[in-house]
Amino acid sequence: MTDRLRALLPALLFSSAAVAAPMTLDDYLKLSGPAPTARIAYGSAPSQFAELFRPEGKGPFPVAVLVHGGCWTIKFGGIEQMRNVAGALAAEGIAVWNVEYRRSDEEGGGYPGTYQDMNAALDKLDAEAGKYQLDTSRIVAMGHSAGGQLVQWIAGRGRIPASSPLFHPNPLPVREIISLGGLADLRNEKDLIKSSCGRDTVELAGLPSAARPDVFVDTNAAELMPNGSRTVLVTGELDTISPPRAAHDYAARARKAGDQAEVLILPGASHYDEVAATSPAWKLVLPVIRAALER
Repeated sequence: MTDRLRALLPALLFSSAAVAAPMTLDDYLKLSGPAPTARIAYGSAPSQFAELFRPEGKGPFPVAVLVHGGCWTIKFGGIEQMRNVAGALAAEGIAVWNVEYRRSDEEGGGYPGTYQDMNAALDKLDAEAGKYQLDTSRIVAMGHSAGGQLVQWIAGRGRIPASSPLFHPNPLPVREIISLGGLADLRNEKDLIKSSCGRDTVELAGLPSAARPDVFVDTNAAELMPNGSRTVLVTGELDTISPPRAAHDYAARARKAGDQAEVLILPGASHYDEVAATSPAWKLVLPVIRAALER
């Protein structure tokens, strides 16, 4: 935790002394937010689009790229729930690029399609930035759960070999990463991903082949380091889907590789409180976003 966050924590916790009960999956599925400023397709499939939330006034605006979770499946909500924090960020003067993508149980999703969607969504953001006065030199990518895995992967895409279908020759640099209960280490956390989400490695990393014997070489964020990123791993104290242990393990691995990483544990929070702008946990998450955009 940075000195700034450590200094803020006591006051923020005091202001939230009457802590609400931790959110459940049902609470999360009821989350909603304002309508986006624009819905912008980045591909021809129904799930290949992003929602732009543009603040009032004249830009250029810093940008938060949001990537929803849902265990990489269509069963557990997604982009609609992320509108809750998207609206709150836009009210703070931060533009939001809220990304939808093909999930593992959609046609074209999984490997390689889901990752190719991340590449295409960021290319589209770069292309639309001038039109909407978006400052892509001040950008943070924040993902929840499965989305945490995807934004952590985004940080390392410059290390993907040219032989991979996920290779991008000139990706938009995204160095500030916030993972909310992310499950990013596909190799070492495969058992946790299976028990928490019911997903197998083949759905997220594809099948090995002669050309690609190691399926994690282009999919596992934990092995695409060092990449110059700064990652904050935010996890609820009571999170059983992506427990604090997983965040600490990933941060240690990132630091050992030479990247910057820190962990913020949200007291009394579950896997869902961090994506609710009305929750006490949000008072701790918002300063992390602001700090990332100030760097």
